[in-house]
Amino acid sequence: MRVCGIDCGTETTGYGVVEWDDRDRNPHLVSLGSGGICPPKKALLPERLSLIYTELIALFERYQPEIVAVEEVFYSVNARSAIRLGHVRGVALLAAATAGLPIAEYAPLTIKSTVTGYGMAAKNQVQFMVARLLCLPSAPEPTDAADALAIAICHIHHAQTLSLQEARAV
Repeated sequence: MRVCGIDCGTETTGYGVVEWDDRDRNPHLVSLGSGGICPPKKALLPERLSLIYTELIALFERYQPEIVAVEEVFYSVNARSAIRLGHVRGVALLAAATAGLPIAEYAPLTIKSTVTGYGMAAKNQVQFMVARLLCLPSAPEPTDAADALAIAICHIHHAQTLSLQEARAV
């Protein structure tokens, strides 16, 4: 299973591609790539969104994920920030739909709980656990990339759990 996690943001949209490799005796998670899409700070919102869309489409073509996982909308105290984040999230969903990819959505608490065991974990705890789970020499940078990898890991774990439950039900 190959998953592209996306951490939506107007400053930096993080991405992370994770694969579950079960071809040998020791199945494990593998990071295939991660990073951040950083539109120019002075660009207008439509230009920023266009760049994010174009970069995501290119990433989907490059990594050929089977599914895209994104964080569900969370409610922010700052309405303006929440609206801008919603624009980026919409672009990410549109890019995945345009590429014909299914989309999975997870709440922030679910992602953190899956990766760290604690739903209120701090960013540095998420970074640390992502590095450990993926056997990386250091925490992924930028932090948005670590969050995107966490989203992908969350989907893989949840998909495996559902698969096991379905197998037991048969």
